[in-house]
Amino acid sequence: MRYLILLSLFLSLSGRSSAQNYLFSYFTDNGQDGLHLAYSHDGLNWKVLNGGKSFVSPTVGEDKLMRDPFILEGKDGIFHMVFTCSWKDRQIGYASSADLINWSDQKSIPVMSQEPTAKNCWAPEMVYDPHNKNYIIFWATTIPGRHSEVASSEQEKGLNHRMYCTTTSDFRTFSPTKLFFNPDFSVIDATILTKGNRYYMFLKNENPNPPEKNIRITQSESAAGPYPTAVSEPITGKYWAEGPTTLEINDYVYVYFDKYTAHKYGAVRSKNMKDWEDISDRVHFPPGVSHGTAFNVSDNLFNQLIQLK
Repeated sequence: MRYLILLSLFLSLSGRSSAQNYLFSYFTDNGQDGLHLAYSHDGLNWKVLNGGKSFVSPTVGEDKLMRDPFILEGKDGIFHMVFTCSWKDRQIGYASSADLINWSDQKSIPVMSQEPTAKNCWAPEMVYDPHNKNYIIFWATTIPGRHSEVASSEQEKGLNHRMYCTTTSDFRTFSPTKLFFNPDFSVIDATILTKGNRYYMFLKNENPNPPEKNIRITQSESAAGPYPTAVSEPITGKYWAEGPTTLEINDYVYVYFDKYTAHKYGAVRSKNMKDWEDISDRVHFPPGVSHGTAFNVSDNLFNQLIQLK
């Protein structure tokens, strides 16, 4: 009897500690409200944290926005966040936190200050480069006349994006900005999944005329690239999708994305990175979620977050 009681207790504790704590950072409305977080234990059903209230409000950038918040837990155990701070600035926003509750002072990183005609810096993200032992920060920018033209539309107003990047090891000093990914189409919203010894870049083909507005993939053996510009066919369906973010859940890679014209989130998943199953009808996010980032956190940190009201 004592053995059975101990075994039951062990299984109970094992089951509790084996649960995954997935978080989703996102913004609402135009991004003036700041950082929001949601959580899930299965990757399908997501609920708000902190009673749906913002964790931190934006203080930098011409428009004081915190759109497209991307959060990465660094090798130093600190969570580093980059975000879009304005529609037309030549800078991005940055802040850090040890617990996702208390945040550092925000600062702007003038990543495109050397390009006086650059129109914007949108949706910055990061990946850790183990070879160079630094972080690659990358984002989308339009520089008029710089790249191969794409057919425009009235709504796009001549925007023709490519991915640019800078690197840092300490988030205080940054390398000179350079071109990171230059396909023959307008590209935004890149995100990179590290899986085994390969780096998978998920990106949005932003061509407006005729409209593409879908998610595609390219891959490299190095975090720093090069990433082939001959990308995959769309992995999303006959709807407009943007802001991809990834999670590995059991045998699957999940890719979540903003079905922005439908004002809801969708997802696809794959076991082999080639055949993608659309599971948009199975994912449930809080209303108003926009362009988020999915990531894992420890039990201790999650238990602190779940207690917030």
